[in-house]
Amino acid sequence: MRRSLAIFLAVTGIIVIFLVHSVYTLLTLLVEDGSADAIHSAEIPAPNSPLIDNMPQYIPKIIHQTYINDSVPEIWREPQRTCIDIHEDYEYKMWTDAKSRELIATEYPWFLNTFDNYSQPIQRADAIRYFVLAHFGGIYIDLDDGCNRRLDPLLSYPAWVRRTAPTGISNDAMGSIPQHPFFLLVIESLREYDRNWRLPYITVMYSTGPLFLSVIWKKYMSSGSNVGDGVAGGRVRILMMDEYNRYPWSFFSHHKGSSWHGKDARLIFWMGSHWVMLTVMGFMLAGVVGFGLWWVWGRMLLLGQRRTKRRDGGGGVWERAIGWSWRGGKGGYELMERHQV
Repeated sequence: MRRSLAIFLAVTGIIVIFLVHSVYTLLTLLVEDGSADAIHSAEIPAPNSPLIDNMPQYIPKIIHQTYINDSVPEIWREPQRTCIDIHEDYEYKMWTDAKSRELIATEYPWFLNTFDNYSQPIQRADAIRYFVLAHFGGIYIDLDDGCNRRLDPLLSYPAWVRRTAPTGISNDAMGSIPQHPFFLLVIESLREYDRNWRLPYITVMYSTGPLFLSVIWKKYMSSGSNVGDGVAGGRVRILMMDEYNRYPWSFFSHHKGSSWHGKDARLIFWMGSHWVMLTVMGFMLAGVVGFGLWWVWGRMLLLGQRRTKRRDGGGGVWERAIGWSWRGGKGGYELMERHQV
């Protein structure tokens, strides 16, 4: 019994280790708050402060946005206008579906097949934003993000992304110099993460969306590349929620968006708001499954022992109790020595 228990525990341990290893990066995201690389409020001069002119400019003055075509829906024209109007000295690039595909076909032909075969249009919209930042540099802004103030202070960080809740980073507002190692890693990882997870929301989030970007960010930090400021460095700075859109002095204002979310997204959001209950239920379910496996394992061993006893003539605990043992052959039963009992 001890040997069988050891085997069962060893097999269970291997399975648990495999499962934990498979989702280790996701688990580490739960405790990653990005504070080590945060862009703090004290670093950012107030709007229109003369101190802004003394800050270095690494990121080129380009604003990137994406949509199906040039006819942006009315609901997003106001936030789009705020970003364009207060950045009259910035180049503005609207990446339509046609322009996005042309860039990929011309500059990144190795990715064209993946780009064309994405099952959801939003995946192409996600992917192109990484490519334009890696290629041209600049600042990418979702159409449902308006600009509260000029973005000049953010040009001083060679690469930045924003913190999101409950964990990880988002891809709705990002900035980079051309060829930054983080965004090069992001575009190189897109093909590896191109998988269909059945639910459209999960497929998008983990193949091109914020969850994908967060996982690559964690891997980038684990590789030791997230060090060094300035153009020659590889550090990715994090725009925290206060600086993002919570206050009048924040950089952005959020408007209604996320038009691609479906019914499965509502399920995911519900799960996110009830994660404590689901975690407890998950541990309970794991306990029930573990007990069930142990019970099945024990039954299999018991049946195996019974078959062995029948084949050998019924030896076992009863034999030891009466002091006789089946030796086989013509001799049949014989008396066991007492030190064997």
